Amino acid sequence: MLLDATESQLVLVDYQERLMPAIHEGPAVLANARRLAEIARMLDVPVWGTEQNPSRLGANDAALRALCQKTLAKMHFSAAEEGLGEWLRPPAKPQQGGNARSLPKHLQKPAAAQGDERGTIVIAGCEAHICLLQTALDLLEDEFEVWVVTDACGSRTERNRDAAFDRLAGAGAELVTTEMVAFEWLGSCEHPAFKDVLGLVK
Repeated sequence: MLLDATESQLVLVDYQERLMPAIHEGPAVLANARRLAEIARMLDVPVWGTEQNPSRLGANDAALRALCQKTLAKMHFSAAEEGLGEWLRPPAKPQQGGNARSLPKHLQKPAAAQGDERGTIVIAGCEAHICLLQTALDLLEDEFEVWVVTDACGSRTERNRDAAFDRLAGAGAELVTTEMVAFEWLGSCEHPAFKDVLGLVK
């Protein structure tokens, strides 16, 4: 079971300026989040951000925020409680007029094009055992496929971070690293973006 860029979306949870200095290995966690966002943009993977109580904790890292299509300000620890799911799974487009079924098969639009759904959520963030965990568990419950990028997640303590990973794995999330995501999204060294992505991860 490998990631597919055409079926993926990236969610980056709460990399906020007042929170990151307290995060264990914070600079490395943030660097991997930025790397993920840049790779996602190169490969046309939608990128979404969240910020927990931004009036108290500040905005997300500016470079990271600039790579997100939209950023959700929230007060609940789980972004899914505040509408993230609607961004990830837009309402189905209404059917166009006309009787498409009367068209020859090769002229009919495939069913997938109607919903344009990307059900694989690659997620990373802080704190791993609070906002990241609760958002990921809610997304699993909402029947998304959830992949947690461990080296782009952080908590104030290693123990809390690792407990989050144990719980997420037990709940059915896949645990991956930034490089796993990058090379699975590429699929081949012949991908047109291969050299650019390689430059980011090496």
